[in-house]
Amino acid sequence: MRIVSLLPSATEIICALGLRDELVGISHCCDYPPEIDGVAVVTRPAGNPGQAPSPFIDNEIGPAELDVQSLRAAQPDLVIARDVTAGSGLDSRRVREALGESAGDTVVVSLDPASLEGIFHSVATIGSMAEAEDDAMELLEELREELGDLEQRVSLRRDEGVRAPRVVLLTALEPPFASGRWIPEQIRRAGGWDLLGREGDAASPVTWETVRDVDPEMLLIAPVGMHLPAAKRLFARAQLPEFWHDIEAVRQRRVFIIEPVYFERPGPRIVDGLAMLAEIFDSDGFIETSPPGSWTPVME
Repeated sequence: MRIVSLLPSATEIICALGLRDELVGISHCCDYPPEIDGVAVVTRPAGNPGQAPSPFIDNEIGPAELDVQSLRAAQPDLVIARDVTAGSGLDSRRVREALGESAGDTVVVSLDPASLEGIFHSVATIGSMAEAEDDAMELLEELREELGDLEQRVSLRRDEGVRAPRVVLLTALEPPFASGRWIPEQIRRAGGWDLLGREGDAASPVTWETVRDVDPEMLLIAPVGMHLPAAKRLFARAQLPEFWHDIEAVRQRRVFIIEPVYFERPGPRIVDGLAMLAEIFDSDGFIETSPPGSWTPVME
């Protein structure tokens, strides 16, 4: 089977299912795992290349357009795209239009999960459409087992008297955006209490005054559309409010910049993001559960 993935998360799922050799096209934002190097790129950025992606649209890829010639040359049997409502410009409807008469028997699958269970459903869907159902079930069993072990450890720590920290996670800084979709669920399952995020809903704009008013004990920064080094640079030049040091998380030096891909990409590494949060929330109970080099404290 010849597969084109227009989503970094789908590319990660496809490779986790052992289907790398069937991958004939990827998006320009697909950068993991390393073995995808050399696969044809069938998309390109749209709009201002220096502009940060808006949290209102597809966090994985931002404004983009198809390289129609490259897409058709890939001759895909299966294309994995975002749902038409996600707004990146690479939705399933646009793919079908681009393929035109060359579509033939090409199947276009739309994904748009809003929860951890939705992400697991995406794994099952890709496995089914790519004729790798057994591999998908094995991967899901591993992910669920890892998630269950983490949640059990969180529960045990609660029984030992460790309380949930009050947390705000921002997916943008200027203006600040509170997290949405599966991220508040990640925070909850990792043992935290998300003060502003709304499970299942899109990321939403907030004000720094709102952040100050809820006064989180921990503040997490995970700007969409970038990796940790770029997130650190973004924070370094951000215009922070005058009352920055009035926020408890800042006073307690509990502000962290975290690798965004573990939160914005609805693929297998979403469980690694949950393990990262568990370590940040409770470093005594969760030792080195984070992926290496995946977060850094902001020292004020």
